[in-house]
Amino acid sequence: MGAYVCNFGRCSITAAELRGTLEGLKIAWKVGYRKIILHSDFTTAINIIEHRNDDVHRHGTIARNLSYILDQQWEVRVSNVYIEANYAADYLANKAHDFDFGTHHFNVCDRDLIKWIKHDVLGIFHERSIINMN
Repeated sequence: MGAYVCNFGRCSITAAELRGTLEGLKIAWKVGYRKIILHSDFTTAINIIEHRNDDVHRHGTIARNLSYILDQQWEVRVSNVYIEANYAADYLANKAHDFDFGTHHFNVCDRDLIKWIKHDVLGIFHERSIINMN
């Protein structure tokens, strides 16, 4: 089991999701995985990935790169999950702020990540708070 975090600095949520997905797929390909289930709770990114939406828009380059890697000799199934079933990804996204710019891959998961993976698999629900920054 491994994990990765991406720190892209300031960018849109869509750009972060697409770039993070691309980086994860690159890692999976390099490691040798050939059957992937890609979970995301962000439907905009899922639509771009599933429909190979590489029209001319501000995420077109990332979308084309995703299309290229998805066309490799492997099976990638895209799955929409509710945010409440994606705590491990949320944990990693928040942890990315502790790292320098770029992608960082780990061959071992820390205890906190393993805890969140177990919560996701078992379907344990936790309420989320939204803090008003205004």
